[in-house]
Amino acid sequence: MQELNFPKFSFRFKNSENKISIFDSIRKKFVILQPEEWVRQHCVQYLINNKGYPKSLINVEKELIVNSLRKRYDIVVYNPNGSIYLIVECKAPKIVINQDTFDQIARYNLELNATYLMVTNGLNHYYCQMDFENECYHFLKDIPGFSER
Repeated sequence: MQELNFPKFSFRFKNSENKISIFDSIRKKFVILQPEEWVRQHCVQYLINNKGYPKSLINVEKELIVNSLRKRYDIVVYNPNGSIYLIVECKAPKIVINQDTFDQIARYNLELNATYLMVTNGLNHYYCQMDFENECYHFLKDIPGFSER
């Protein structure tokens, strides 16, 4: 797999029927290793190991309903009170992050009301803080760590 713009992490892999799987420590199972999954697993490890978010507050690949349509978010980080702190949208490294990507995560956030948004293709990472009062978001250099909330 392609090297990403994240710190180096060690992962568990499994090869079954000529398909490589990677162990997802949040879902506690092996999942087929696709380019987007490679980015998602790096991002999860980054949130846990570099930003200090507890595994218990992280959720991966769950369904949500947006405008009567079934969608799946990549990563959500909850606050201890159960509200949503951060949504992460992961794309494969070859996917260019553009306005459509931000529009997608903004639509998800209409339902989820997260304080922070992160969009990454593993090579480029973008961070935003929501400004609900003015109905916009502000770009940041990074997201706060768990202890900085």
